[in-house]
Amino acid sequence: GKVVHHEGENAKIAIRNIRRDAIHHFKELLKDKDISEDDERKAENDIQQTTDTAVSKVDEIVAEKEKELLEI
Repeated sequence: GKVVHHEGENAKIAIRNIRRDAIHHFKELLKDKDISEDDERKAENDIQQTTDTAVSKVDEIVAEKEKELLEI
């Protein structure tokens, strides 16, 4: 249980770090005028949706694994 939970937390931290880096990248593109503010906003929304999906997938997997461990 604890190990599974811990691994799940690590996965979510990794996902959030990727989100942070991606958002930073798009802010740099905006600063350099390579993309418009609309593009940057859209990218940020897409990144957030992808992040939310990935985080809930991790939560699902953790819940399933914890349930399996209880059944053993």
